[in-house]
Amino acid sequence: MKKAMVALLSGVVAASMLMSTAVFAEGEKVGVSMPTKDLQRWNQDGANMEAELTEAGYEVELQFASNDPATQLNQIKTMIGNGASVLVISAIEGDSLGEALDLAAENEIPVIAYDRLLMSSDAVSYYATFDNYKVGTVQGEYIVEALDLENQDGPFNLEITAGDPGDNNAGYFYQGAMDVLQPYIDAGKLVIPSGQTAFEEVATPQWKTDTAQSRAENILSSFYADGTNVDVWLCSNDSTALGVETALAANYSGTYPVITGQDCDIENTKNMIAGKQSMSVFKDTRTLASQVVKMVGQILSGEEVDVNDTETYDNGVIVVPSYLCDPVFADANNYKELLIDSGYYTEDQLQ
Repeated sequence: MKKAMVALLSGVVAASMLMSTAVFAEGEKVGVSMPTKDLQRWNQDGANMEAELTEAGYEVELQFASNDPATQLNQIKTMIGNGASVLVISAIEGDSLGEALDLAAENEIPVIAYDRLLMSSDAVSYYATFDNYKVGTVQGEYIVEALDLENQDGPFNLEITAGDPGDNNAGYFYQGAMDVLQPYIDAGKLVIPSGQTAFEEVATPQWKTDTAQSRAENILSSFYADGTNVDVWLCSNDSTALGVETALAANYSGTYPVITGQDCDIENTKNMIAGKQSMSVFKDTRTLASQVVKMVGQILSGEEVDVNDTETYDNGVIVVPSYLCDPVFADANNYKELLIDSGYYTEDQLQ
């Protein structure tokens, strides 16, 4: 009888805790601002975030800003006006949202920067992302191994396509890779026939595929039309890699290069399977979304918020407490384990 009563009381307490959590979550609105629907990964990020927040009991206002900073600014201001308790923002341009961030601060609304650091503001509460410098080092290390640069003298011809100069992460990706590759450039094992190595020269505004393609076409026609081989093309993400791959298909007949990427987009994963792209850094957005949902709950319940980096991400005004997830790479050898067995994609999606 006593055991039954204890069990009953335990059940009542557990049910009460669940009910109080649900009541607490009910009515709390979370504004989620994503940059664009044009890239597959942001659609996935937005959908993952919305699903997990909704399951946790929050009301979610999810908006995509069509890669237009003014649209994103207005959408976030609307979220504030609609009573958002927390804002999760992936900025198109890190410096473009000061007015909205000031408004959030005035209304005491915590802000989580999502995978892109919000710059030049002290109104950023937390940053959740993958280890962006490590993304670049993973790409650089893959190139070192693929070309066996420790043992081969080369020289191997390298070209570089980096990301959006308005995205703070792009610099970390670029620097991580270049810090790995620079010793081999200095030793003459890697050479860059185009001479374009500075971030400003190799950057791709808004990560646009057609911009990356146009620049790659110019490089190929100017430096490789005589039959010179390009041995490796460092691309910071999959949308830029796709542009380079399209340019190579139309303008290049030499030995196919090692090509890096990031995000494991469906088209790029298909290209990996087909031998048209060597690797892509896999950042499981489900992991990041789950971490952000956890952080939202911790903020709204007054708990200590999980962070694992309090030194790296200086936005020009403050160092933003951050949670960094680890990236890994996928290639033709392991994509099934990473992408299909984990449920990230189905086999049919990659046919």
